[in-house]
Amino acid sequence: MTRVMAVSFQRYGRLYYLDPGGGDYRVGDRVLVPTESGPEVAECVWAPEWVDDDGLVDLPVCAGVATSAHLDRDAANRRRRAEAKLAAKKLIKSHDLPMKVVGVDFLDAGDSYDQMVVIYFTAPHRVDFRLLVGELARTLRARIDLRQIGSRDAARLTGGLGNCGRDLCCATFLKDFEPVSLRMAKVQDLPPNPLKISGACGRLMCCLKYEHPLYAEFAREVPAVGEKVTLPEGDAVVVAHQVPADSVVVRMSASGNVSSCSRASVCGARQAYQARPAPTETSSPPRTPRHRRHRSDGPPS
Repeated sequence: MTRVMAVSFQRYGRLYYLDPGGGDYRVGDRVLVPTESGPEVAECVWAPEWVDDDGLVDLPVCAGVATSAHLDRDAANRRRRAEAKLAAKKLIKSHDLPMKVVGVDFLDAGDSYDQMVVIYFTAPHRVDFRLLVGELARTLRARIDLRQIGSRDAARLTGGLGNCGRDLCCATFLKDFEPVSLRMAKVQDLPPNPLKISGACGRLMCCLKYEHPLYAEFAREVPAVGEKVTLPEGDAVVVAHQVPADSVVVRMSASGNVSSCSRASVCGARQAYQARPAPTETSSPPRTPRHRRHRSDGPPS
């Protein structure tokens, strides 16, 4: 068991887990999170509590409650980020560059710089932004770092709602992007229409990966659609799979009625187990009692 708390740098944003150490924090407290550029202010959204330590190792330790000086610095950095984003959009438009600003970070402390502005953008191809960097540096009076990111990272930074109505997984809890293929959608009986199975980033939805192992295991254990099965009511043909209900839909060959039955009733291994012959009881001969020989002091007479 380990003691864990969760914080967020933005309201309804991505969650980061911390080790509260010896502190006792409440939901809504502004705390300090150690980062590469120094402690940053975040909001506690999950009070410390004891949880299983599976996968929660080497968590950063919370640096304590933010003071008024930290809060003033955080507010000033937020204003600088907003100003930098507005200036970058204006200069990109003036240079007629195919770039879209997604996010801005402002770092006010570093080993080789005093102030640095990191601008994340998307573009359909490589962009020559050397002139843009010079004008941004003169306008913002800071070191400029332009970073081109992909569509998935852009959706993570921007945030939003998915097709399910909840916040995007990549913007809340996903750490790594696992590969998702169209075959996963086919296994789950989803329409191969990219408009219906694509997320906010335009790629296949990450949630297709969540239930894929369940659907793959179900497909291995039950007869495929179109196969004939034998039920207690008679022969039938499998017409559909209902993975969430752990059942299959069959059509009876004799009557043509369609009904739903459990996976165990059509599973070949289950039917073979039920059809096995019952063990026969065989009478074993009575055992002859064995007499134990006692040792004596002298030889037997």
